Amino acid sequence: MAATTRAPAGQAPPPQAPATQAPAVGTVRRPDPPPIQRVHRRRRPSGEPPPLPRHLNASGKWWLGLSGAVLVSWVVVVATGSVAFFDLVDTRVLQAIGTLRSPGLTRVAEVAGVLATTRAIHVLWVVSLVVLAVFRRWRHLFVWLGVCLLVTNLAGTVAASLQRPRPYEVEVLGTWSGFSMPSVPMTVLTTLLVSCLYSLVPAGRRRDVGKWVVCGLLLVTAAARLYLAQDHPTDVLAGVVLGVAAPLAAFRLLTPNEVYPVVYRRGSPAHLDVSGARGQAIIRALQDQLGLVATAVTPFGLAGSGGSTPLRITVKADDAAEEDESCVFGKLYAATHVRSDRWFKLGRTLLYGRLEDEKPYHSVRRLVQYEDYVLRLLSDAGLPVPHPLGIVEITPEREYLLVAEFLQGAKEIGEAEVDDAIIDQGLAVVRRMWEIGMAHRDIKPANVMVRDGTLFLIDSAFGEVRPSPWRQAVDLANMMLVLALRTDAARVYARARQHFSEEEIAEAFAATRGLTMPSQLRRMLRAQGRDLHADFLRLLPYRLPPVRIQRWTLRRVGFSIVTVVAALVALGITIDLLGSPL
Repeated sequence: MAATTRAPAGQAPPPQAPATQAPAVGTVRRPDPPPIQRVHRRRRPSGEPPPLPRHLNASGKWWLGLSGAVLVSWVVVVATGSVAFFDLVDTRVLQAIGTLRSPGLTRVAEVAGVLATTRAIHVLWVVSLVVLAVFRRWRHLFVWLGVCLLVTNLAGTVAASLQRPRPYEVEVLGTWSGFSMPSVPMTVLTTLLVSCLYSLVPAGRRRDVGKWVVCGLLLVTAAARLYLAQDHPTDVLAGVVLGVAAPLAAFRLLTPNEVYPVVYRRGSPAHLDVSGARGQAIIRALQDQLGLVATAVTPFGLAGSGGSTPLRITVKADDAAEEDESCVFGKLYAATHVRSDRWFKLGRTLLYGRLEDEKPYHSVRRLVQYEDYVLRLLSDAGLPVPHPLGIVEITPEREYLLVAEFLQGAKEIGEAEVDDAIIDQGLAVVRRMWEIGMAHRDIKPANVMVRDGTLFLIDSAFGEVRPSPWRQAVDLANMMLVLALRTDAARVYARARQHFSEEEIAEAFAATRGLTMPSQLRRMLRAQGRDLHADFLRLLPYRLPPVRIQRWTLRRVGFSIVTVVAALVALGITIDLLGSPL
């Protein structure tokens, strides 16, 4: 088969450059997948919750109900004019507390109430923000900022609207400012403590202990402020209810622990915990939706995956004894992966301009459907990819599982023996993708597997149908670099000339540099201390000018202006909040 004529990604090669014709490309050996037992599938009846439903716990509903009751009480009190009754009750309580005052207790109360002071709250605010940023817990950070800003402004607006004065007929000890209903210092302090609890403390026993610590701090602070008569009892009660309900609901709904766990360990935040409720939900969904009887779900190959959670799923083998089992491969996608992909592509647009394939996905359902579609296209074209087995819905519009053949006994190409046959197979894969008009876009050692002398290409999430010539050229260069990691540039180049023309190889390395190489490939090249890209360039009979990647468009300019303005506004709001008295 002759080399397919393609339009170059950059300019045309020099006219004197000779073209090398490609010989026939052999068929890649591809064993059949192991037999897998399938049982009767079950359609989930209408109204039945999904395998892993989203829900707000009873405590969250209870606190939301209390906050609603507080809001209704404010409306009723203002509408009926019954403020005097609450003023009388609050005053009698404060007068009774005032009878216990003594110089020693006053000094203790002043120290105990220090957490509700402006300086202490500002220090807590800054420390929490820095800790969340250092640990790159960005979603928790954004929810934390949003809740704190919302509750602080809401409390200040309500206090200015109700205009309830400070306690009267009792001496107020200590500093205070503004109106008292609700207690703005107690509202802000409660919001900060609860937000820190759900964004910084891991779920489980430590968070349970943290709840009691927060409760104790709030009780001590509230008692101190009541002793000093800085707030009415109802002011404190309303502030605590509002300060607990808002962050509790926000963090449980927007950062559920099953999807966004608070952990302090190395690893990618894209890797979800598949133990507990999520693991059981995956096992149940596999049997209901694909008829696969799963017995275990474990993470697999996390080091090579940064945009999903790869899983090894043990299932019952077909027509085998009860104890015999086989395996399938699963990729767990959640809404967080789509948002991360969206932010990643926005960042690349700001830095380089949007490339032709940088359009983000709008939902996790579309993402998993597209990858399954690309995997089936590659499989139907005879490419050595895992056999697709289907899609499983874990939580509608939030979590989906892509299931495919598990390549039992396969090794990453960076750990396998690479001979001329493997090199030919890798180059033939790229040639075949060119012929069917597709590009993989993520060729790296973790995505090129070898088993029993057969090369497999996995992870088609970034695959593209009808890509540009530039994108196809990048695939060729990345495959040659991956193959050269275990051999050398001269050997791979010699085999590549039997599959591609010199013009196509020159175009590939003109289109490929740091940005277009997957991060794992760049790390492995640095670890080996070899500049394989330069080695290939020295082997070429001529070089093409580098293909330009930077693209200035109205979209990029607009995004850049909006990003700068948003950052300045956020900075201004934060400075204003930190500088305002409570």
